[in-house]
Amino acid sequence: MEEIRIYLSFVARGLELLGVATIAFGVLIALGRYLFPIKSVTPRNYKTLRRELGKAILLGLEILVAGDIIATVITDPTMNKVLILAMIVLIRTFLSLSIEVEIEGKLPWN
Repeated sequence: MEEIRIYLSFVARGLELLGVATIAFGVLIALGRYLFPIKSVTPRNYKTLRRELGKAILLGLEILVAGDIIATVITDPTMNKVLILAMIVLIRTFLSLSIEVEIEGKLPWN
């Protein structure tokens, strides 16, 4: 059982690193497309940049939440750890929702 916890710990850390890398890589790609457009016909558009940045952040946040859930499940479940996880998930969900509204201009369920 202890071996499984060690492997799951590595998986959780890997997901956290993947989430951070997703955000960083997405920001670099979005900025690269904005600063150096491939098609000279397409004008640089600030709204497109914001939309692409928002998508990268949303994807990274989802991966980070998955890593946090796994990291919390493999540790000894105490009320303090569960409350910390709940706060992290609530904050990241609020961020995801507000970014989604910013990108789409409407609530996701509309």
